Amino acid sequence: MPDGGDSALIEVARSLSSVDRAAWDSCAGTDNPFVSWDFLASLEETGCVKAETGWLPQHLILRDENGGMEGAALVYLKGHSQGEYVFDHSWAHAYERAGGSYYPKLLSAVPFTPVTGPRLLVSKSRDPIRAQELLVSGLAELADRHGVSSLHVNFLEPSQAQLFEDAGFLIRHGHQFHWQNRGYATFDDFLGELASRKRKAIKKERRRVAEAGIELSRLTGEALKEHHWDHFYRFYTDTYDRKWGAPYLNREFFSLLQERMSDRVMLVMASVEGTPIAGALNLIGDDALYGRNWGCELAYKFLHFEACYYQAIDFAIERGLSRVEAGTQGEHKIQRGYEPVKTVSAHWLPDPSFREAVARFLEEERGYEADARDYLASHAPFKKGE
Repeated sequence: MPDGGDSALIEVARSLSSVDRAAWDSCAGTDNPFVSWDFLASLEETGCVKAETGWLPQHLILRDENGGMEGAALVYLKGHSQGEYVFDHSWAHAYERAGGSYYPKLLSAVPFTPVTGPRLLVSKSRDPIRAQELLVSGLAELADRHGVSSLHVNFLEPSQAQLFEDAGFLIRHGHQFHWQNRGYATFDDFLGELASRKRKAIKKERRRVAEAGIELSRLTGEALKEHHWDHFYRFYTDTYDRKWGAPYLNREFFSLLQERMSDRVMLVMASVEGTPIAGALNLIGDDALYGRNWGCELAYKFLHFEACYYQAIDFAIERGLSRVEAGTQGEHKIQRGYEPVKTVSAHWLPDPSFREAVARFLEEERGYEADARDYLASHAPFKKGE
């Protein structure tokens, strides 16, 4: 997949096992753990990501004239729209009603992970803008070669969005809820920024959890053991059984996560009289804590807020992290100090009629999204004027 007039070459890797770990990570950097070789390869090696689950790896590798790796883009050929969190089911239905085949499609995103991050991974040893432009054109060419209906780049870093827009991709906006660390030394410092009624409500929620006899611990690095993952996996699968059907991740994945990335993991475990009853999984970035999965065996009022939100804030303050990203959905996060933040995705639609229809939809949706973020921000619990 050569770029016309350029000595660089783009190739397709159908498994990260064929890509040198150090070379990939030199492009991915250390800030975001979800684009690391360890995380993505663990998904593939444990079978969470494979053709049979609807995720066929098609990663782009950009090489220089000497064969050295100077860029990459994580890409999957998808047979469905599950595990993406940027919903395009209505697009699929409309395209198929018009006589087209929406699937398979191409997706550039971290599987099962609604976390914003770089989708164009480039080495700092070369011209990063040129390398990113080559990868964007490579993505469009890959879509053309597969003859797919569409290519989607989800939870894209805003700094890379313009490159996609300049290349003719359609831009879509959404929102998530993030907690921002404004230099707090303690959790009480954070509470001191809230309106009195909101501050009292959070204190009451935390007190009720403690009064129920629930003990919470935050585990990372060598403190994490296999028996912790046994408990957590039970909570995780139980939640999926009750709400969403089959879980995306298997037990083996969590063992590999521990083996390869235990220092980037923060697992909250909740116990009563020494018996674990709930858990919340977070991953640690250079400057952020990312809330991922939660599971609870026994229902306790306010435990979800404590394990997923307040423990994450406590940890971020202790580590001096600038924010906590709490994932998608959940307006209830607003009252717990999490604020609405814009998310960005980019979409390549080769069919002119389909593209025109989606473009009109996105123009209206962006306006709605902007209004929604403003409305949600107006309900933040901070003192008046904050």
